[in-house]
Amino acid sequence: MNKYLQETQMLNFSHSSIQKLIIQKQWKNNNDFRKILEIYNFVRDDIVFGYNIDDTISASKVLNDGYGQCNTKGTLFMAFLRAVGIPCRFHGFTIDKELQKGAMTGIIYNLAPQSIVHSWIEIYYKDQWYNIEGFILDNQYLKKLQVKFSDCKTSFCGYGAATDHFQNPQVEWNANDTYIQKKGINHDFGVFNSPDEFFEKHQQQLTTLEKWIYRNIGRKLMNRNVERIRHA
Repeated sequence: MNKYLQETQMLNFSHSSIQKLIIQKQWKNNNDFRKILEIYNFVRDDIVFGYNIDDTISASKVLNDGYGQCNTKGTLFMAFLRAVGIPCRFHGFTIDKELQKGAMTGIIYNLAPQSIVHSWIEIYYKDQWYNIEGFILDNQYLKKLQVKFSDCKTSFCGYGAATDHFQNPQVEWNANDTYIQKKGINHDFGVFNSPDEFFEKHQQQLTTLEKWIYRNIGRKLMNRNVERIRHA
């Protein structure tokens, strides 16, 4: 399990901001179940859903931003877990961009590649691996989304969600898998020891110009769209 506990450039859990929060929350004093549960809930709800400047930013940068999406929230989740002795690994995928429609609109949606790099985190608890994806959307955002589309009782795809159980998705952790974007997956890259290892091989399929547009214009518009839902 040692390779699933190692610090990396992205999983920089020795950073002072991460260590300070772990001490403040007293996560190391908990049993493994409480460690996972409290870290999961923190990453899901205290780090709100939003779009960072890049998928490959460090865990400490995600914490400082205070928001993230699947890949960046996953990096922070892994850093916290490894810092308190919970083995975890990275599972990479792509999702269809339709999942982002609504958060991503207009020319930004048209410019986006059809398949977008996605990930979930796998944690090792009581001799079993669990798939953890349900932390991507914070509860406040998800509840407002459910209200906005209250007539949808089954499958939903858009605004950062892709699930068959829109009004009751599997996003609470109780020694189980959690999902909120699983139904949007269209390619499986497999399991990696760390996000660093994954992103060395797989990046979002964007040209230099498209990256600039995303970083400086697109993600800001997307975050504004998400905030409109959250505070509706």
